[in-house]
Amino acid sequence: MDKPTHVIEFETMLLGRYSLSSRRGRLRLERSAYTLLSRLSGEGPMSIGQLSDALGLEASTLRRQTAAMMRDGLIDRIPDPDGGMARRFRVTSEGEQRLDSDRADSVRALDVIMANWSPEDVATFAAYLERFNTDIEHYHGRPWPRLAPSALPDRQGQRSPG
Repeated sequence: MDKPTHVIEFETMLLGRYSLSSRRGRLRLERSAYTLLSRLSGEGPMSIGQLSDALGLEASTLRRQTAAMMRDGLIDRIPDPDGGMARRFRVTSEGEQRLDSDRADSVRALDVIMANWSPEDVATFAAYLERFNTDIEHYHGRPWPRLAPSALPDRQGQRSPG
């Protein structure tokens, strides 16, 4: 590994192997459901076509994922608020609760994993990771909406006050 990009490729491959929560006794969201719920939560109701464009997935894959998520009560289908023909998917209160709970578990795990890091190192890593992801999104032409810090859950899983 003679280039730093070789190390980055290897380390991102390893990162993809891990889940940040080791919670037992309650079902965690599947990775695909977590991603889809995160997108719908951040952007609002979306059609299969919009989700396909945003996530770079085939419509058939999204139909299977959304059908399973509807059966689990995580999302529901609504008429297009803009009056279009396609129906859109939106996150249910159960979906928001499960997403917030899983996200809070992940943040708690990161707090443990990074407990020996200085606050400055954590902030620097967060900034570089956001920059890295943003550059990947631009490379693929699929930007991801970023939540304002006040919209992110705090350590107890509650949304921060405005």
